[in-house]
Amino acid sequence: MHLHILGICGTFMGGLAAIAAAAGHRVTGCDANVYPPMSTQLASLGIALTEGYDASQLRGVANGADVFVVGNVITRGNPLIEAILDAGLAYASGPQWLYENVLTGRWVLAVAGTHGKTTTASMLAWILESAGLRPGFLIGGVPANFGVSARLSDSGFFVIEADEYDTAFFDKRSKFVHYRPRTAILNNLEYDHADIFPDVAAIETQFHHLVRTVPPSGRLVVNGEEASLARVLARGCWSELERFASAEFTARDGAPAPAWRVAEDGVVTRHGAVHGRLRWPQDRRQLGRHNRLNALAALVAARHAGVAIETGITALAGFRGIKRRLEVVGIARGITVYDDFAHHPTAIATTIDGLRREIGGSRIIAVLEPRTNTMKVGAMKDALPGSLAQADLTFCHAANLGWDVAGALAPLGAKAAVHDNLDALIGAIVAAARSGDHVLVMSNGSFGGIHGKLLSRLAAKQ
Repeated sequence: MHLHILGICGTFMGGLAAIAAAAGHRVTGCDANVYPPMSTQLASLGIALTEGYDASQLRGVANGADVFVVGNVITRGNPLIEAILDAGLAYASGPQWLYENVLTGRWVLAVAGTHGKTTTASMLAWILESAGLRPGFLIGGVPANFGVSARLSDSGFFVIEADEYDTAFFDKRSKFVHYRPRTAILNNLEYDHADIFPDVAAIETQFHHLVRTVPPSGRLVVNGEEASLARVLARGCWSELERFASAEFTARDGAPAPAWRVAEDGVVTRHGAVHGRLRWPQDRRQLGRHNRLNALAALVAARHAGVAIETGITALAGFRGIKRRLEVVGIARGITVYDDFAHHPTAIATTIDGLRREIGGSRIIAVLEPRTNTMKVGAMKDALPGSLAQADLTFCHAANLGWDVAGALAPLGAKAAVHDNLDALIGAIVAAARSGDHVLVMSNGSFGGIHGKLLSRLAAKQ
């Protein structure tokens, strides 16, 4: 089969391309932004990439394609999709193609939630790998233990990061309704994706649709601390159910107490019985309460696939983390610079909290680029000051935003500074930083290569 993938350089579509190529299909693709690392990663697989969406591709690289796989970045009016529609050619969304050609017949373990999907899916894949189950996977990041974001294997197990974002211009359901998991983690749920969801109730409806796809012999692994997920389950649950929570969590009146718990020291219990203690590689510790919950969710999900909790805990002791999750990118003049994917106020707050607990009283300089669609419309601006409260200083890059960032961060007073120009932002950070500081850069994009530029300027600082 010849697939031509529109929007191939996105994390999901790039992973799908790699899986399709591994399955023996011919794969070509196009994107508006064809650049490393995804372009080089795909080129190494022999996948021909075309810059842009010109309809002439139908007479060139895409000539004779059996199906056009359409990413959710593609909208009506795109010249290539308009030509495909006019010609009556076969097309499908990425999630639809993946289910029909890869996931059918496999035990799918799906990880859903507003936060922690990539980390939890990576932990789960590594636990299954360590148990000898060799799962296939498609994850929205690069787990250090695997070095790739997607893999096709001959295993009956497949781990997938289950995104609630919409599927395609012609299918406005969430991506995850296509995956039909046997094991589904519902990690958390709060408002996000303001560009497509009017409120949290709309997202809860999509999670309800996911719950409806899990078979009766399947299992839901659900964060028992989340009122939003309790509302989802109240609309119907037809599968086995296991709840998890932190040890300090107290169940609401009338709500079932979560069976699985993890304490602050990492001890994992079920109904009070101890199953072991989480331990991490010293140089890749998974900091914070949120990561303990991510790990617990992965352990409980792996248990459904036949991996004992104790075996999973042993596996996590060798878990090397994910690129761009509190990743140390360098140290210059005693100043440590981190790269992190946090872009939602809750993720920002939990990331800073995890770092604070690790470094104690040392200064944290938070550097933020609000660039998601949700951030661009200012839907989360009122929550930003609180999410940054534990940082000693905050620097925000505010280019191309349609709302008053400085006004939103005004509650932080002199602890916050806003810059439209990237070079000026870097200069201000360099001027403020001193030995012993921890500079935490948070963005879900490349942030103009700020990490390398910042380290160079810090190293040259007189």
